[in-house]
Amino acid sequence: MESKKRTRVYYFYSAVKFFFLLGYFSTGISQSLKIDITGVGQTLMPIAYAPFYTETEEENKFNRILRDVVQADLRRTAAFNLLPLPPLKPALRHDLELSSDFFDTWRNLGTHALIVGSVQINEESDNTTTSFRVLDTLRSIDLGGLSLSSSLGTINARTTGHKISDFIYESLTGEPGFFSTRIAYVVRKNRDSHTLIISDSDGFNERPALKSTEPIISLAWSPSGDQLAYVSYETGKPVVFTHELITGKRKMVANYKGSNSSPTWSHDGKKLAFVLTKDGSSQVYTSNNDGKNLKRITSVRAINTEPTFSHDSQLIFYTSDQGGTAQIYSINSKGNSFPKRITFNREYNARPVAGPNGNYLAYVTVSEGKYVIALLDLKTGEEKILSGGPKDDSPSFAPNGNWLIFSSRIKRREILSAVSVDGKVKTRITMESGNIRSPAWGRIP
Repeated sequence: MESKKRTRVYYFYSAVKFFFLLGYFSTGISQSLKIDITGVGQTLMPIAYAPFYTETEEENKFNRILRDVVQADLRRTAAFNLLPLPPLKPALRHDLELSSDFFDTWRNLGTHALIVGSVQINEESDNTTTSFRVLDTLRSIDLGGLSLSSSLGTINARTTGHKISDFIYESLTGEPGFFSTRIAYVVRKNRDSHTLIISDSDGFNERPALKSTEPIISLAWSPSGDQLAYVSYETGKPVVFTHELITGKRKMVANYKGSNSSPTWSHDGKKLAFVLTKDGSSQVYTSNNDGKNLKRITSVRAINTEPTFSHDSQLIFYTSDQGGTAQIYSINSKGNSFPKRITFNREYNARPVAGPNGNYLAYVTVSEGKYVIALLDLKTGEEKILSGGPKDDSPSFAPNGNWLIFSSRIKRREILSAVSVDGKVKTRITMESGNIRSPAWGRIP
């Protein structure tokens, strides 16, 4: 099974650039998002996505949405070359009979993988079953597939498409997909308009979760993907809230004297860490996820801020100026150890975020006068600059740990950017009206 998932074929291109427009959304603040994806010197696997078998116009309508979503998802990775196909009559069903001649034919067409499938609607229930398989045409191997059931409708078709993309991506790269995920961000139209937005990973299915005349910052997803923690200024000062997205229920979990800021979740979702100034200096605290059982973690009288739990929640990484400049330190999450300095390159390193796999720590650093996103390999100590600035901020890992989203300021516009952890694929997301900031990438519950 492992060998099936590790199928990799390398094709070299000098540059790859895809542009597609994500269109308009149905919410009251809908705007057109544009995603520009660039990759230089990428390695592309030539694959074919065959039209899925359908029998009715309703099935074909659902299938067209699937196709558009899957193809856009796969292009977004800049890892695949989707080969154009002539009309196939009849279309290839998911349960077609495989033979050596079949694999030879597709291999001779230059494909290294082929996706086939069927869409069928149950007339009695109006439920749709989408079945598909991923075929390794190089080695004449069936890599498996899924049968996915859903109701009709565009949103359900898009959700099914993202699940298909996840399976294809993992089957062909050996790495978990990141398409069935969500991003949260804040859109600021003017000084008195701040809207917390939740959308699918590709920017579709956008919906507002909170509107305020005061700033909303420091978004953080719970590990289960059903809650957000953030800082709101709605009471006239920074206060930490948690927000159940399904019910809309909000809870004030840190409202102490002074500033309450920088919330983050432990990776089991049971605890929060945040920063309080209630005793005068800026210190890191933890609590239960309901705000109870408050415990101070840092004790050095300095500016200690921006905590993030390690992947196993045993450590907390945070920013401190205790050595004279902003650097990243770690401390036992129980608060019973001395701080350990993590970063030494350059005079400014801040906003740490720990990857979910325990491999990386991302943060903001200053390089050649620009604020950029850096990635530290926690095992080797090697640092890599992933972005070009000039004002990049607020990095957040995808749930699979292989991508980062962050905010960027280009001239006077605030946009979202994403980058693969190897730095080879970069994405910019812009909105026609309004600035986008404070991104956070989370899973779907």
